[in-house]
Amino acid sequence: MSKLEELIKKLCPNGVEYYTIGEIANYRRGSFPQPYTNSAFYGGDGAMPFVQVADIENNGFKLKDYTKQTISKIAQPKSIFVSQGTVICSIQGTIGRVAITQYDAYVDRTIAIFEEYKININKKFFAYCIQLKFGIEKNFARGSTLKTITKEEFTKFKIPVPPIEVQNEIVRILDNFTELEAELEAELEAELEAGKKQYEYYKSYLLMEEDNFEDKIQLKEVAEYSKNRINANKLNEDTYVGVDNLLQNKMGKTISSYTPKVGNCTKFYKKDILIGNIRPYLKKIWFATQEGGTNGDVLVIHVNSTNVIPEYLYYILSSDKFFDYDNRNSKGAKMPRGNKDAIMKYKFYLPSKEKQLYIIRKLCKFNQLFNDISEGLPAEIEARRKQYEYYRDKLLDFKELKVENKE
Repeated sequence: MSKLEELIKKLCPNGVEYYTIGEIANYRRGSFPQPYTNSAFYGGDGAMPFVQVADIENNGFKLKDYTKQTISKIAQPKSIFVSQGTVICSIQGTIGRVAITQYDAYVDRTIAIFEEYKININKKFFAYCIQLKFGIEKNFARGSTLKTITKEEFTKFKIPVPPIEVQNEIVRILDNFTELEAELEAELEAELEAGKKQYEYYKSYLLMEEDNFEDKIQLKEVAEYSKNRINANKLNEDTYVGVDNLLQNKMGKTISSYTPKVGNCTKFYKKDILIGNIRPYLKKIWFATQEGGTNGDVLVIHVNSTNVIPEYLYYILSSDKFFDYDNRNSKGAKMPRGNKDAIMKYKFYLPSKEKQLYIIRKLCKFNQLFNDISEGLPAEIEARRKQYEYYRDKLLDFKELKVENKE
């Protein structure tokens, strides 16, 4: 029998009490003066770290070493300060990222701050519990394109609170497990990053991007933007594709969390190429495996020439060289958008269809190993994360002990 099993048998054999978050801790939301675009609110003498959702690491309960933005001395009185060692959790957009802050900072409105605990609870145990709870509840969060869990909602979330000795042992076990998993994942991530660089180099070589062929063609000679429309009421969460569910760094797409109910969408067909038209530097692109519909934030490129194989054109447009070109020609500073006219003038070399097919086969093998989230290294990394989640969930699963009065 393990130490944890012995503690549970001794201290809580019949189950444990569950408490709402409101019964466990005081909490508040972060804040930031509006508008976000006011440059006076950022940087300068006396600026402090400003924590947004993107500044919370995916694992390890840590903030990134440096926040993307710092908050100016002028804006600090209008924001919320948190000291080192505070538990925070994202409640909007990417919901459920948890950190125990390792430095003093100011916190954005998209983040909940937990402090002043009302019961005897291990702070790290609490962090593990809300990571699990918010990970579940985000699937039911309100909102269409930007999901949100409100303070009123998470106040009622219930988590198990076993005796402190049990909490401490669970934290020890999970910390050891996550430390080992983090080391293994870091090794896989390094291997994956090196492999992606190798893949991009090999792709550039096969696509002959560095060769100065005089007979390069423009994209508009073999493709066009989709002009077809489809009524929104014919779409569902799988067939509607918005820019938010196109994954960054050319990783494909996810199921959409929002589907429009009225109006017309741009129709796409199987083997069309969908490119995110907002912030081209995010490199969002998907080779359609089905029919569906999208909106104006996504460009649908349809091959209209028999001289090009659609898969080959996808590899051309998913190259770093194309995205660098797209980014250079984008319009707007705060929220750049791709320049549609410039995109259609993009030049590339088009070999014979036999050569295209040869290149497709070679790159498909590389892509599966280094980019495909269902195979190769990405799949192995995802499997390790799922293993951690399963192990954590089992340790935090307690039979609820019904108590009439907790006072």
